[in-house]
Amino acid sequence: MTNKRIKVSDEVIEPEAVEETADTPSSPPPAKTKTGTAGGDGDRRPKKAPTTPGLFARIRQFLHDTRAEMRRVSWPGATMVKNTTLITLVAVVFFALYLFAIDRVWAFLIEHLRGWLGG
Repeated sequence: MTNKRIKVSDEVIEPEAVEETADTPSSPPPAKTKTGTAGGDGDRRPKKAPTTPGLFARIRQFLHDTRAEMRRVSWPGATMVKNTTLITLVAVVFFALYLFAIDRVWAFLIEHLRGWLGG
């Protein structure tokens, strides 16, 4: 095992100076102030309370928004509507027949079980 000593320099490394060009400002930007705060500006008017639009204005806006939304809807074509309707009807008929058959089987089993048990 060897003992190695690390020597640390006491010199301070200063960052390089950046040259100022036309793109970089020579002075810092002015401090930003918050708007709407009570400050030394005496010419600011107090904010008015927001008013809610009337009934007819809200109805008009609702109808306008609804119409705009309906224009963005992608409507299916006639062929797609027919195909999905056909698939739905076939599925309904299939499940109706399936449930009817299961009901008949259970009814048959229960009736015969009653007869076998003397009921």
